[in-house]
Parts: sequence; structure tokens; C-alpha cells
Amino acid sequence: MSKILYYGGQKSGKSLLAEQKALKLSHNKQPYYIATYDNSYADQEMQERIDRHKLQRENKFISIEEPFDLPLVINNEGTYLIDCLSMWILNTLDMKIEKLFEQLETLAKKDTNTVFVLNDVSSGIIPIDAESRKFVDRSGTVGQRVAKICDEVYEVKLGLEIRLK
Repeated sequence: MSKILYYGGQKSGKSLLAEQKALKLSHNKQPYYIATYDNSYADQEMQERIDRHKLQRENKFISIEEPFDLPLVINNEGTYLIDCLSMWILNTLDMKIEKLFEQLETLAKKDTNTVFVLNDVSSGIIPIDAESRKFVDRSGTVGQRVAKICDEVYEVKLGLEIRLK
């Protein structure tokens, strides 16, 4: 079973490539799509993004919404697409980072194909506020951990994937 990471900037095409990979790995069995966005913010623009993602993946996936505890919804079979780790990191900013690492280690041990999506937020300037700095720092640290447990890692730019691992 494979663990794969797609990493790239906003609107880079990483979700579409990750969906294609998950479908290929699922061998004609419907894969699971774990949506991590915590939809309690009443953000209309984010809702529109979610709706576009749903249209993009059509009915090819079984959707599961889980913003906090990823291992809770992943069994030891099948193929899972987690889109995206960035939202999961945002949702769990109040948790100790060790708890996130524990979840990642649990996911690494699952006998599943798992495709992760993570936004690249580390190429800009250091944010001015503490919470944004915490998010950017966690994204980098979590990204390193996920890349370590993955068999394949792809950076995505302009819809093109570049294999890093």
C-alpha cells in the first residue's frame, strides 16, 4: 500500500492530480475523499471552493468530512484522499503538535493507499501575527513528517507534477 503527498501552491492543480492518483490506486473500487475543512466559519467564498471541488470529483469518491481526527475515519483497507492537510493543520492549531504527529504515525501504519494534499505556504515572507506564523511553521513541520512517511512526494506547479521522492 502506498502513501503519496501532493504539495504545491494555491490553485497549482495538486487536488486534481491527487484525485487522479487516488482513482488509479483504487483499482476500480470507489476511493474515499476525506474533506478536512471545518465548515463552521460561515465563509461563503470557501463554500464556493468546496462546491467546485465536489463538482470536480463528481461521484467518483465516497465523501467523509473530518476536520480533526483523521485516523478515526480511516480503516485498514481501501484508498483514501485527504484534502487537505492545510485545513486540518488550521483546525488543530490549538492542539499540541505532538498530537498531530501521533495521528500521522497512526496513518503511516494503516494498511491503505493514502494520498495527502498540502499547500505550500512557506515561500512568502514571515507573517506579522503569531497565529499565522504558527500555522506556517506547523505546515512546514507537518509537511516534513508527511514527506518522510510517504513513498512518493510530488511538488505541483502550473498543473505539472515534479517527483521529489
